Amino acid sequence: MIDALRTRLESLITSHKVVLFMKGTKQFPACGFSNAVVQILSKEGVPFETFNILADPEVRQGLKEYSNWPTYPQLYVDGKFMGGCDIVTEMHRSGELGKELGAAGAK
Repeated sequence: MIDALRTRLESLITSHKVVLFMKGTKQFPACGFSNAVVQILSKEGVPFETFNILADPEVRQGLKEYSNWPTYPQLYVDGKFMGGCDIVTEMHRSGELGKELGAAGAK
């Protein structure tokens, strides 16, 4: 991965406490998995930003390499990769996501 892209990805990831890289937008998710994570974050009651990976092929491909995770959505809390839809759903159910969000100062 080229340094300029890595720097850009790190900047996007750390620009907010909670960032969701997803297909579509918070208002108009373009896939069910992205929508599920948007709903979970809304239930957690935290402010979060989204990045529409469909609008930026460079970020879409580069983030897969950066996170070593092949699918979207991808959730980052305080710069730390949390996982995709299945992992985030399980973390929400167990209460672990709320703890991570609280520890990051997002709640």
